[in-house]
Amino acid sequence: MSRHVQVTFDAHDPRALSRFWAEVLGYVHPGPPGVEVPEGVDPLAVWDQFLARIGVPEDQRNSRSAIEDPEGVGPRVFFQQVPEDKVAKNRVHLDVRAAPGLQGDERMAALEAEAARLVALGATRLAREDPAPPMSNGHLVLADPEGNEFCLD
Repeated sequence: MSRHVQVTFDAHDPRALSRFWAEVLGYVHPGPPGVEVPEGVDPLAVWDQFLARIGVPEDQRNSRSAIEDPEGVGPRVFFQQVPEDKVAKNRVHLDVRAAPGLQGDERMAALEAEAARLVALGATRLAREDPAPPMSNGHLVLADPEGNEFCLD
């Protein structure tokens, strides 16, 4: 029997980091349990109202956040607040498949375009590995706004 996977990020600002990754992955913030989020309404604002209604103190309302694949295929991504900074290279990272099926210059151009979009959202560009067949098709290494490395692949 297979298992479902949730990817969890430690974060200083779970809400901001979840917004970044929602844009990267094309994911959405789910609404609170039993609450329908109207079209065009910010789900995080709905969460604020929900958390206030159930008595969560304001200083604890950014202690966690989550995003989900709107098609229900990809893993849920959860963000939990932690006090400590990231201090070393990730031992696990995400590969964001931004150029499926593309090769060579066309692939690298697509990766560069996506990297530019993500840098505008707050990512930091760290490295580029050009294609080196047969072992590598090429990829870019970036970091999210809190320093977590990921690859555009």
